[in-house]
Amino acid sequence: MADKAYSSRGFRAYLRKRGIGHVIPEKNDQQRHRHNRGRHGGRPPGFDREAYRRRNMIERCFNRLKGFRSIATRYEKTAISYEAAVTLVSFLLWARSV
Repeated sequence: MADKAYSSRGFRAYLRKRGIGHVIPEKNDQQRHRHNRGRHGGRPPGFDREAYRRRNMIERCFNRLKGFRSIATRYEKTAISYEAAVTLVSFLLWARSV
């Protein structure tokens, strides 16, 4: 899954060649260009709106976690203590929302 910044035809072809499924929305200017070419413009790339919404929700969650300096810069030395910090911050974010 990627953002609109990675919606080029070449990037999609690269992902297809490697067997990677993608959910990338098409930019408005690319849509207009494809429509202007008529039947030679090809079909629109596949896009699952619900999967893109779920991806966006996860990305927003990561951005909230990065709001805490210790998570963003990974001050903890061990993976266990980092996981504990992420769990604690996740709980704090959840508590704020309730």
